[in-house]
Amino acid sequence: MFRVDLHPTHVCDCGKFRLRMGQPLPFGATIVPGGVNFSVYSHAATSCKLVLFNKHEKKPFCVIPFKDEFRIGNVFTMIVFDLDFENLEYGFHMDGPFDEKEGHRFDKTKILMDPYSKSIGGRDVWGETPDWDDLYQHRSRIVFDDFDWENDHPLETPVEDLIFYEMHVRGFSKHSSSGIKHPGTFAGIKEKIDYLKELGVNCVELMPIHEFDEFENSRISPATGKMLMNYWGYSNVGFFAPKAGLAATGKFGMQVDECKTLIRELHKNGIEVILDVVFNHTAEGNEKGPYISYRGIDNKTYYLLTPEGYYFNFSGCGNTLNCNNPIVRSMILDCLRYWASDYHVDGFRFDLATILGRDQNGAPMSSPPLLETLAFDPILGKCKLIAEAWDAGGLYQVGSFPSWGRWAEWNGKYRDDLRKFLKGEPGMVGPMSQRLQGSPDMYRWEDRGACASVNFITAHDGFTLYDMVSYNQKNNEANGENNNDGGNDNYSWNCGVEGETDDPEINRLRLKQMKNAAAMLLVSQGTPMILAGDEVANTQGGNNNAYCQDNEISWIDWSRFEKNKDIFNFFCKMIAYRKAHPVLRSRTHFLNKDYKGSGYADITWHGVEAWNADWSPETRTLAFMLCGMHAKGGTCDDNSIYVAMNMHWDAHSFKIPELPDYMSWFLFVNTDAKSPNDICAPGKEKKNKNQSEFLVGPRSVVILTGKDNK
Repeated sequence: MFRVDLHPTHVCDCGKFRLRMGQPLPFGATIVPGGVNFSVYSHAATSCKLVLFNKHEKKPFCVIPFKDEFRIGNVFTMIVFDLDFENLEYGFHMDGPFDEKEGHRFDKTKILMDPYSKSIGGRDVWGETPDWDDLYQHRSRIVFDDFDWENDHPLETPVEDLIFYEMHVRGFSKHSSSGIKHPGTFAGIKEKIDYLKELGVNCVELMPIHEFDEFENSRISPATGKMLMNYWGYSNVGFFAPKAGLAATGKFGMQVDECKTLIRELHKNGIEVILDVVFNHTAEGNEKGPYISYRGIDNKTYYLLTPEGYYFNFSGCGNTLNCNNPIVRSMILDCLRYWASDYHVDGFRFDLATILGRDQNGAPMSSPPLLETLAFDPILGKCKLIAEAWDAGGLYQVGSFPSWGRWAEWNGKYRDDLRKFLKGEPGMVGPMSQRLQGSPDMYRWEDRGACASVNFITAHDGFTLYDMVSYNQKNNEANGENNNDGGNDNYSWNCGVEGETDDPEINRLRLKQMKNAAAMLLVSQGTPMILAGDEVANTQGGNNNAYCQDNEISWIDWSRFEKNKDIFNFFCKMIAYRKAHPVLRSRTHFLNKDYKGSGYADITWHGVEAWNADWSPETRTLAFMLCGMHAKGGTCDDNSIYVAMNMHWDAHSFKIPELPDYMSWFLFVNTDAKSPNDICAPGKEKKNKNQSEFLVGPRSVVILTGKDNK
């Protein structure tokens, strides 16, 4: 049957294409029978033109004005028939007022990328020098959905059962030692899936994969003479498109399929995918920045502006998205829904998420509509939502981020307190008792449990685990900023010598400190996150802000896997132990009482004396016991677990809590012992000869499993 709504009604001025008024929703470019529906919003634009290119050609082959009758409200929309959309790139000319004080910066000479672009050309191969004379650097392309998901779907693993593994797509496998066919790409991660399974992580958190420009602020380092780039990618060009330069097939325009293939294969192997999303600013920067998209389409809508028309800079990157404007809010929601439905991702980590809670004047809101909308959205209903609960404008909401029972947080206080305790600072046993329980002092409301806390010791931003025990001071000279960039409060300790050393005792202590950190992280309530490479003692040479280092400083050196099998083995068995024991993965906070009738509270605190923790400021010893038993004589939910932590520089004998007669303590971890006696395979623990006390070595962690004698 002939459809009237698909019948062309107009012909473009050049006579090449037939047209008709389009549908205003969805925004962006949508393939329809016989053509493509283009739709773009602008509140203040007076006119709009569609600019059409053949792929990779500098000059457009056609410019089509949106006719007055093709505008519905503030939306320009039309269908263009008979397009070769597989060979097409498109953009927009927008005309309107240029009035900085009013927030308008229209320039009809600029070619602007579609904010809803599902694929973006112009940076197809990572590090390939762009043609700076090209007037249209980031080009919108059209995607048609023909990917075979093979019945895949998001895994919906309970958050308490996850072990996050934060990685940079390029840095994970780019090093020459990775030994794979497609280093530094989505395909490269796919080649390393068996490694991820051996380690035991079940969720990868990918640093930004949305299209960004690695040449943004590129420059030569005066310290090294090497090119510095926008390596991390926390400066998006487009939110809907995977970065072509992170795909082995990007030069063929196949980055969408390659990214989807990675997610599908990770899911087949039980590994979830979390995306690090950056909705706080864009790559357009401040008043001196380039026109890419949002500035020229509707500057006043997309950005937070001062009364003088300048850009608020709560992101530290030149501008701030106006996230609680209804149009921008809808764009963010559309974007997340798209990644959840079309890419099957399992959740999102929101960079500088407190910005998402600022109003149009930049003030924090008590109940931000965007955050509430995301919490209750039906399509995102099973997605993990994780906030980096601070921003560059000084707003710090760790423990108080609006949650509606849905939002978790990167727990920066966990990182800081564990590092302080690990290095032996006084006054830390009290804070550590909270962090180990999932921070009930911070997440104490009824709708927030232990899983609100994403626990981490290291992340992309800061020292690696090895550098944390090897450097007292950052070494960021290679960044070309006179070592003024990066944080100064690292709470690190070099174990006696700054940087690399041949001293065997210092290296042994560093190895032990890394094991101590891993052990405490993986017995803490909440969801643990590991920085990729920490499990092989990867180093950045003391650089704690390697955002611009697309080289060996940032790339994981896989030769360290052979050198550091000891620490890798420790991570593998600690992860397996966590998976084996539900008592380590409570969704709710402990009650600190015996509600099962087992004779033991769910958690009890101890010091060198059983049942008598020493909370004084000078104490550096702490122990706790988790009860996995049911009522006396009943079956057990789990084994009981006892963890003794001695961060003092002297050994201490810990009195161990007594178990029922039918049970005994079995040794799982003793970080003071040399490998392979430092850790057992879960379930293969060795029964303690002494059931009443254990000598815990200096700066050491001991983990005991309470099991039936049989």
